[in-house]
Amino acid sequence: MKKTLALVLTLALGISLVACGKEEAPATEEPAAETTEATVEEPAAEATEEAATEEPANEDAAGDVMSYADFVAADLDTEVVVETYVQAKQSWWEDKATIYTQNEDGAFFIYEMACSEDDYAKLTEGTKIKVTGVKSEWSGEVEIVDATFEIEDGNYVATATDVTDLLGKDELIEKQNQLVSFTDLTVKSVAFKNDQPGDDIYVTFEKDGNELSACLEYYLNGSDEEFYNLVSGLEEGATVDVEGFLYWYEGANPHITKVTVK
Repeated sequence: MKKTLALVLTLALGISLVACGKEEAPATEEPAAETTEATVEEPAAEATEEAATEEPANEDAAGDVMSYADFVAADLDTEVVVETYVQAKQSWWEDKATIYTQNEDGAFFIYEMACSEDDYAKLTEGTKIKVTGVKSEWSGEVEIVDATFEIEDGNYVATATDVTDLLGKDELIEKQNQLVSFTDLTVKSVAFKNDQPGDDIYVTFEKDGNELSACLEYYLNGSDEEFYNLVSGLEEGATVDVEGFLYWYEGANPHITKVTVK
């Protein structure tokens, strides 16, 4: 009887041990499944973060060099970046330079650009520069202000474009700041700033009923005594050819650089 009881107890213990083993298996497998899921998800999150960091780099296209057409289309008071060539220097004062520039497509007047005296000396006619600044307007003159520049490889000197046929037409403004020429103009009047020689000279020309106001900008070329005397001595009724940069002040107001009396 004792042997029978012992056998029954042994069988019951064996069955109990097998049942405990089955219940523990899910407990050890479940964490393993959770770990696997976390591992799979983590790289996906990292990939998303990498994509997010790459996006701004693609947006850095802003600030690229603009074509002249892009410059014309740009809003006032926005940043512009252009590549252009020095055609003439008007002035340097307190590390600021004012220069006339042009490329093959159009021209840019750069007003008070940050520039050391040493760098100003390097800005010879034809020198290529990359200019970053703000597009601005003053009394009709579109210019670049608050500018900085870099000297680049390249050289270009513009030749004057004859715009005589555009006198009195709206299309003339499309040549703004370019080196231009006018032929067979008649001198109408000559006047001095402050009513005396030694500063700017204002000359009014006429052709076919159209008037053109021009200026010998003293800071640009007033130190050329021969040229200054030539312009100041122009007589009313004289016929002349004129070259200059097509500055704009309440209308066309070229800064003249050459006058030929006929």
